Amino acid sequence: HYPRIPKPYWDQTCALPIFHYPRIPKPYWDQRINMCKALGMNAVCLYVFWNSHEPKPDQFDFTGQNDLREFVKLCEQNDMKVILRPGPYVCAEWEMGGLPWWLLKKKDIRLRESDPYFLERVDKFQKAIANQVSDLTIANGGPIIMVQVENEYGSYGIDKQYVSEIRDMLRKNFGNEVTLFQCDWSSNFLNNGLNDLIWTMNFGTGANIDQQFAKLKEVRPNSPLMCSEFWSGWFDKWGANHETRPAADMIAGIDEMLSKGISFSLYMTHGGTNWGHWAGANSPGFAPDVTSYDYDAPISESGQTTPKYWELRKTLAKYMDGKKQTDVPSLIKPIAIPSFTFTEVAPLFSNLPEPKSDAEIRTMEEYDQGFGSILYRTTLPELKQPALLTVNDPHDYAQVFVDGKFIGKLDRRNGEKALTIPACKKGATLDILIEAMGRINFGRAIKDFKGITGNVTVTVDNEGHRFVCDLKNWKVYNIEDTYDTYTSIGEFYPIETFTPDENGRLPRGVYRGTFNVKKPSDTFLNFETWGKGLVYVNGHPMGRIWEIGPQQTLYMPGCWLKKGENEILVFDIIGPKEAKSEGLREPLLDQLLVQKPLTHREEGQNLVLSSETPVYTGSFAPGNGWQEVKFDKPVTGRYICLEALNSINGKDVAAIAEMYVLDDKGERLSREPWIVNYADSEDVARMNRSGDKTFDLQESTYWSTVPGIPFPHAIVIDLGATHSIEGFQYLPRMESDVPGAIKDFKIYVKNTPFKY
Repeated sequence: HYPRIPKPYWDQTCALPIFHYPRIPKPYWDQRINMCKALGMNAVCLYVFWNSHEPKPDQFDFTGQNDLREFVKLCEQNDMKVILRPGPYVCAEWEMGGLPWWLLKKKDIRLRESDPYFLERVDKFQKAIANQVSDLTIANGGPIIMVQVENEYGSYGIDKQYVSEIRDMLRKNFGNEVTLFQCDWSSNFLNNGLNDLIWTMNFGTGANIDQQFAKLKEVRPNSPLMCSEFWSGWFDKWGANHETRPAADMIAGIDEMLSKGISFSLYMTHGGTNWGHWAGANSPGFAPDVTSYDYDAPISESGQTTPKYWELRKTLAKYMDGKKQTDVPSLIKPIAIPSFTFTEVAPLFSNLPEPKSDAEIRTMEEYDQGFGSILYRTTLPELKQPALLTVNDPHDYAQVFVDGKFIGKLDRRNGEKALTIPACKKGATLDILIEAMGRINFGRAIKDFKGITGNVTVTVDNEGHRFVCDLKNWKVYNIEDTYDTYTSIGEFYPIETFTPDENGRLPRGVYRGTFNVKKPSDTFLNFETWGKGLVYVNGHPMGRIWEIGPQQTLYMPGCWLKKGENEILVFDIIGPKEAKSEGLREPLLDQLLVQKPLTHREEGQNLVLSSETPVYTGSFAPGNGWQEVKFDKPVTGRYICLEALNSINGKDVAAIAEMYVLDDKGERLSREPWIVNYADSEDVARMNRSGDKTFDLQESTYWSTVPGIPFPHAIVIDLGATHSIEGFQYLPRMESDVPGAIKDFKIYVKNTPFKY
């Protein structure tokens, strides 16, 4: 809206870095802003994380890492404009997408909808944000040039009324002069687009730029064009490969957009760190994110320049209208810290807090606990033979003990809910220790309760008679993730008091030690010998560790270290093999140690389709964008197979970015219960291109077969239940040459599993 923008700015193309102030130590904010300015960028695009600013209802925090006003003022002092994105939902691979966990204490709440309680809380939050920075909009002479309404709502639902209510709140709190916009994907932006807002697109490196803006130009031929999130890299998940994206693809996209007068925000220009328990999780299924949010960005997690940085700086120099780029500020030189050992441990099971008593299972939220671990304890009936213990459902990582002996684990990532427990006497103690990881931050599954969300049963088969016991009468021990919890957990003992168990591990519990630093600077603390848990240094929550990788180190900012002695605490729920660490000059972000294969095909397994009859045979058209096929009549089944016979470009690779199955009403089935049963080939040696990427809600990620393996290629999905199906939707990759696009194909649907 040109009346809302000063005329001298009308012809200005914006090149914006995206980075998040809570993910960067406050003493480094000014340097990081200047690193972005030295690239040739002229504004900063930033999310506001609701859950970070309102940890408890009506208790707002805008201090320290949360000092939003100070960050915006620093941008202004460095002659950088600001685009503010206050949500209330932000995604950002952040816990619950930025929504505060305490909303879930109202179990029937409808998140991101016109739920009266949700809207009441959003309004209070938006008002608190406005109280901090509404006087800093460009209409008031400040740096804030635009404010975003919600975030990628088209990936959540279709609800213009709700989006309108968020818009109205922002108008009320920021005034009528502020320019408001909304962002979405090119495939869904019209579903919730409001006529009085600016519309922007989000897409990743390698995308066909013209195709991404084609629909917007058609419906708004005079609209300014902006990619509000141009994804420079990607985020990492526990148990998967470290993600990278080619610099050449990023540079080519930026160069093309600027040459066509298209503004962009680079997500991320500088990723940062998910301190403490703030890392989120992806869905469908459950894929928790690691602590590092390096994102393969031009500026690394620790603020170092990368090859991407220098290539980007060179490209942006062409669009400076003759102005000279500012000098790159001095970088922080990382240090090494000699190996040190921890000296004492407070074993968890001998230092439990006072329990609560409950006849029924309840979630963490019902005990007013947002983060950390929770132990559920009860007694077992007499079991004369081994029995099946079923936990419905463990959120997120459960360990089962009988009379103090470890029996096994249930990992939500793998859909594990049951294991066999041994025969025991009546009254034997059952312990279920659950660690909550980040709440899902994308899609409908953001309503993500922690702990045990249903019930626990024991099933015994005795001489043909099946007996199911629903366990009751629990003692519940809440172990909140806070520094105070771990320092006051109980009695600490010298580590040499304990000997490793049969698996070579020291006890679960809180480990404490110190290390010395001559001259504080950034380093990377190494946790390769540890199990799974959370780390605090000098009271600062540094993040989560997990031996499976790919991340093995934690970024330790020098500004949080002291000259001389520094305290370190590790709460390890598995137990370390060695209680030691060291400070490295380089991070270990690509060291994957998992037993479960990343692929969905067992050794020697081959799909047998010779006796199957396809329900549909056809050909996909060339080009980008969604394609849909409708069957001649509805078919019933639980298992669906897409067999790709060849590709459009004649090469031997097949790829699918996203796919949906349509029910007999033409509606998309929920993909939450989907599981990949089989994929004949998955390119996971270098990148995460496994079969589950076909339904991960991310249009820029994709399943790809390994180059050199000939057609046909097939993927089999278990839909989780039997459905009446009448169609299929397919999205190829978004690059202009559409690599891996499938040409001829067959679709099979069955009630029973396919044969291999």
